[in-house]
Amino acid sequence: MSENKSEPQNLTPADVERVGRAYHQKRNVRIIVDSTADYAPGVAEQLGVEVIPFHYVDPEGVEHVDDMWKSRDPHEFYEFMRKNPEAHFHTAAVTPGNYYEVFARAAKEGMPTIYLGLTAGLSSSIDLARQAAQMVRDEFPGFEIYVVDTCCDSAAGELLAIEVCRQASNGLSARELVEWAEDARYFIHGYFTLESFDALAAGGRIPPAAANVGGKLDIKPELSYDLNGALTLRGMCRGRKKALRAILQDFRDNYAHDTSLPLAIVSTDAKKDADWLDAQVRKEKGCEDVTIIHSTVSPILGSHVGPGMVALVFWGTDRREKVSLTDRIARKVRKGTAGRAE
Repeated sequence: MSENKSEPQNLTPADVERVGRAYHQKRNVRIIVDSTADYAPGVAEQLGVEVIPFHYVDPEGVEHVDDMWKSRDPHEFYEFMRKNPEAHFHTAAVTPGNYYEVFARAAKEGMPTIYLGLTAGLSSSIDLARQAAQMVRDEFPGFEIYVVDTCCDSAAGELLAIEVCRQASNGLSARELVEWAEDARYFIHGYFTLESFDALAAGGRIPPAAANVGGKLDIKPELSYDLNGALTLRGMCRGRKKALRAILQDFRDNYAHDTSLPLAIVSTDAKKDADWLDAQVRKEKGCEDVTIIHSTVSPILGSHVGPGMVALVFWGTDRREKVSLTDRIARKVRKGTAGRAE
């Protein structure tokens, strides 16, 4: 069901304006995000958030800024990957100096600041952001700056940022927003499938032999992310159609049924499948008019999953309630230890 020749389907200008009116009200907290949340065009601007761009290096060794497809055509990018499977893109973490520059500028303006960063399950950048934030605290005593690991990736980070902005507009303080976000991040679900295992194998995330066997047998994975934001395999499906239906079933099983909250469908040049998921979601009871944000995965994450990936992201049940028994016990132990006096 994949489609090679495609253009990204995005929110219409009216949709973007509506999101802006709903979420970008006067607030007393600066919110900073990064480009890996794969914002649909215009959404970050309407939310009034500052975006820190990640960088990537093409097969020729040229470094590029992830400007959320402002200067590059996504179809051309992913079509190049299709036609040149041996040519690999590489990504780089944001440096502490880059973070410091942004955070110090916020400190000079004085408004309490929150940075919602790509999960440590996929990148070391969040740790570098924490280092930079501490440097800024040392230089500007009393300045409130918080670094929040979103514990998710791609459009899940977009959905979290949208709601953080709404809560800020409702009057939550920076500290209250951090507590809200650190709980809310576990209610965002994301399920996706890949066209092939080639990009994951090239990045060393699975053995090349496994990718070869999967391709020959037409095996398509259904993936998600765990509580730490790392990729996790949910199952293997024989064929693309079954993988897409598995994603839809996970939506049925876990959706919060709150149509005031937008959903997101994101892909790496797989518009046909993205549109199919959109149509199927709207057939579900009560979902006919739900807002669905379509966007294209950035080169940062796209270089690791390859062309043909499609994902459905939504607010749902608490993912922490589905952890194993041993993990639940460990979580209780950690909470108990944290509450003890030193």
